[in-house]
Amino acid sequence: MSSWGPSRDFVGYGEQTPDPRWPGGARVAVNFVLNYEEGSEPSVQDGDGYTENRLTDSGVSVAGRDLAAEGMFEYGSRVGFWRIHREFVARAVPLTVFGCSVALERNPSAAAAIRSAGHDVCSHGLRWVNHTDLDEEEERRQIAAAAASLTDTVGAAPEGWYCRYGPSTNTRRLLVEHGGFTYDSDSYADELPHWVDVDGTDHLVVPYSLTTNDARLLSSLPTADLWSRFICDSFDVLYAEGATAPKMLSIGLHNRIIGHPGRFAGLLRVLDHICGHEDVWITHRSEIAHHWRTTHPPEAS
Repeated sequence: MSSWGPSRDFVGYGEQTPDPRWPGGARVAVNFVLNYEEGSEPSVQDGDGYTENRLTDSGVSVAGRDLAAEGMFEYGSRVGFWRIHREFVARAVPLTVFGCSVALERNPSAAAAIRSAGHDVCSHGLRWVNHTDLDEEEERRQIAAAAASLTDTVGAAPEGWYCRYGPSTNTRRLLVEHGGFTYDSDSYADELPHWVDVDGTDHLVVPYSLTTNDARLLSSLPTADLWSRFICDSFDVLYAEGATAPKMLSIGLHNRIIGHPGRFAGLLRVLDHICGHEDVWITHRSEIAHHWRTTHPPEAS
C-alpha cells in the first residue's frame, strides 16, 4: 500500500465470478440496510456552525440554524424509524442498521428496539463527518469512540464499518489496526465480497450500493412506484443471473426518506416482491461476511 492509500483494481473477479455457495443454494443474497443518522448530522448546537439539509426534502440552503431541516431529521428518528422497524419485525425479515453512534446515543428507545429485535448493527461512524477531512490521529480516535459507543447502546461491538462519506486513504488501515471489525463496506466496486491486502493483513470488503438506495427518491426516482420498480428490476436481473452466477444485492434505506408514508409504500412493494421468491437468502450483512470468511477464506480466493 502506497502513501496514497489502497491501489485501484479495475479487474476484480473478471469474467468468471466465484460461486458464493449461498446457504440453501440461494440465487441471490439480499441485505436491507437502514442508515440511522438522525442526531449525528452537522448542527449549530453541536458547534458545526450550520444545519445539515442534504438527503432531506429541503431544497433551500439556510445560513446558520435551519429549524425546518432539523425537523426533517427529527421526523426520521421520531416517526420513520418506528414505521420501518415495525414492518421488518412483523415480517421477520433480517435488517442491518448502519448506526451513527451519536445518533443512537440520542435515542435510547430506538437503540433498545434495535437491540431487542436482534437487528445487525454496523458502525456508521461516530458522527456524520467526512473522514477525508480528519487527520490520522483524529480518525483513529473517532473509530475507537464509535465502536465503544455502539457497544454500550446496542449491547455488542460492531462487526462492520461504513463511513458516512467515502473513507480516507487511512480508514481501512486504521480499522485493521483497531481490530474487531470482521469487514468494511466502504466500496461500491462489486456485487460480491472480496479480500484486500492491508499492509500484509487479509481484510474482507462487503460492498455496498448507492444505486439501489432510497436516496434516489430525492433525485432521479422521485415516486414510490418508480423507486420500487427500479429495485425490483435490479433484484429480477440478479435473480435470473443467479441460476449460474449468484451475487448479492444491498438495498439502502434512511429513516427520514423511506420512512414517509408515500415512499414507504414502495418499500412494501419491494418486500412483497422479494419475499415472494424462493431460493433467496435475505440476511444480515455480518452473516454474509461470516459466510464468505468460511466458504471463501483469503488463501482460497
